[in-house]
Amino acid sequence: MTSQPIAPTPSVPAAEEEVVGICRDLLRIDTSNYGTDDGPGERLAAEHVAGLLTEVGLDVELFEPFGRRTSVVTRLAGADPSRPALVLHGHTDVVPAAAEDWSVDPFAGEETEGLLWGRGAVDMKDMDAMILSVVRQMVREGRRPARDVIVAFFADEEAGGVKGAQWAVRNRPELFEGATEAISEVGGFSVEVGGRRAYLLQTAEKGLAWLRLVADGRAGHGSQVNHDNAVTELAAAVARIGQHRWPYTLTPTVERLLRGVADLTGLPLDLDPGEGDRPGEVDREQVDALVAALGPAARFVGATVRHTSNPTQLDAGYKANVIPGRAQAAVDVRLLPGHEAEGLATLHELAGPGVRVEPIHQDVALEVPFSGDLVDAMVAALVAEDPGAAVLPYTLSGGTDNKSLSKLGITGYGFAPLRLPADLDFAGMFHGVDERVPTDALRFGTRVLDRLLSTC
Repeated sequence: MTSQPIAPTPSVPAAEEEVVGICRDLLRIDTSNYGTDDGPGERLAAEHVAGLLTEVGLDVELFEPFGRRTSVVTRLAGADPSRPALVLHGHTDVVPAAAEDWSVDPFAGEETEGLLWGRGAVDMKDMDAMILSVVRQMVREGRRPARDVIVAFFADEEAGGVKGAQWAVRNRPELFEGATEAISEVGGFSVEVGGRRAYLLQTAEKGLAWLRLVADGRAGHGSQVNHDNAVTELAAAVARIGQHRWPYTLTPTVERLLRGVADLTGLPLDLDPGEGDRPGEVDREQVDALVAALGPAARFVGATVRHTSNPTQLDAGYKANVIPGRAQAAVDVRLLPGHEAEGLATLHELAGPGVRVEPIHQDVALEVPFSGDLVDAMVAALVAEDPGAAVLPYTLSGGTDNKSLSKLGITGYGFAPLRLPADLDFAGMFHGVDERVPTDALRFGTRVLDRLLSTC
């Protein structure tokens, strides 16, 4: 399914001219993902995306393995067909938004004072719009990317991708034939470090383990003595897990990032443990200072110097005077690349012998080198549009659909290029309230992405 560029059309809008409008239209489609089998908004978004691609002459394929959980794929022929293909992908779903918590209607796509507001403005309809506008411009102008580019917009990323990217990888691997690398969200955005703008290029992701803790005990009357109380057993396990002080462990990506921050700020980084730290740990105070120097991005990076385990749900009983025979909790565990087995073993120890640990959803950790032709091209594209900027690798504390594509041997990076104001809490808006993206950042991203596809 390879689409050839069509003849240039006179007086067509450039990517910079239409990216804001495309993003606004996507924000106005409520694609909230509640983790159910039905995704009406995702079908509407997929049909809208498909329309934008077919309008310029591309052949697209929509697939819908579950009710209205619809994804879109197309392929652009590259200038050098002998080279491996690149996957350029986004997701159309968003996490739900409680309108009463927002300053604006989260699905109105409002633009005020150079900012575009709405659920998905940073995660990740901003990148979706950049992809669409750049691809449309290249096709309209009759330009080929440097190599074949497989463009995909997946459903269901916010629930682990089971009905989107994971399904496509397992059931339609031919869609990604010949691809060896991929780029997607949550990387390439700017922060200010030591008075200099630096772009964080995502080269790693923590592993994901959503786990259920289950304690069984003896049911009975709430007035009786009961030393086999499932709620008591579970509560103790939840407290141990939630309060555990995970040791700091620097993976290669995080170490390289912190060394880069140290170079930009002059702050020290000594890899020997500090007083009070456990054997094998780095100096926590130094690491914390370097993380803090990243400003708003510290939210992301601070969670990547160690494993994390956060209890998120509790469920037990049906009446105040009845001791239940079972109690359950959910825990969100994020594991450092290369240390997954050790982290899970500790989690089981913390749960204790009286609590079962069952998987809800698990996925791999990723870590790839900050080197190679694609990385060089991403760095060059950023620096060409923002001379003097630094580019550093970092690890994402969450996850992306690159996890699914990795099952096909595809190496994934996070690269949604945005030049942001230093005081904008970009990281804090992921799954938060009042998501917004500067319109100038969207235009900047289209220029960078166009350069990248033309050269990589």
